[in-house]
Amino acid sequence: MLEEEYAPARRKPFHLRRIEPPEPPFAYEIRPATAKDLPDVRAIYNHYVVNTMVTLDTDTKTLREWRSTFAYVSRLGLPFLVAVSPTGQVLGYAICEPWIQKRAYRWTAEESIYLRPASTGKGLGRALLTALIAAAKEAGLKQLLAVVADSGAESSLALHAALGFHETGRMGRVAQKFGRWIGTVMLQRTVK
Repeated sequence: MLEEEYAPARRKPFHLRRIEPPEPPFAYEIRPATAKDLPDVRAIYNHYVVNTMVTLDTDTKTLREWRSTFAYVSRLGLPFLVAVSPTGQVLGYAICEPWIQKRAYRWTAEESIYLRPASTGKGLGRALLTALIAAAKEAGLKQLLAVVADSGAESSLALHAALGFHETGRMGRVAQKFGRWIGTVMLQRTVK
């Protein structure tokens, strides 16, 4: 062995070391969704369909289906928000959809929130859900519901609890995805 192989690695003096530029701050704007956002919304949602048990859908949604959903919730006056980066990329979305298709339930909606995988863990989910709750109040909704998978969605359960949702029930082994049985947790929040 050569002597230099045993020698400890030398470090440059501080003033000669390359300083890495700081990572730019995570910035976004939350605004109502537009039809132009739907391809990004579809990509975000379909990632979770194909790769996780966060959604119990087993089939991806087409752009046509997202356009239909967008038109429907817009016609009903329900909130559909997106978080957009300064470059215009959709980082996540939150939507309220009718809970049950009966007139008596018109003041109750099911909310859903999905983030681009690279946008998780940065506070965006909390910001989007907070904005959605405010938009739901403005739309006249009285109750928000969330149905969360009981496996693999611990961060979603914690977020909802932190924002005032409480557990109203559990259903065990009601869905099957990736060859596994999954239960759901029902959460509810009064919009004041």
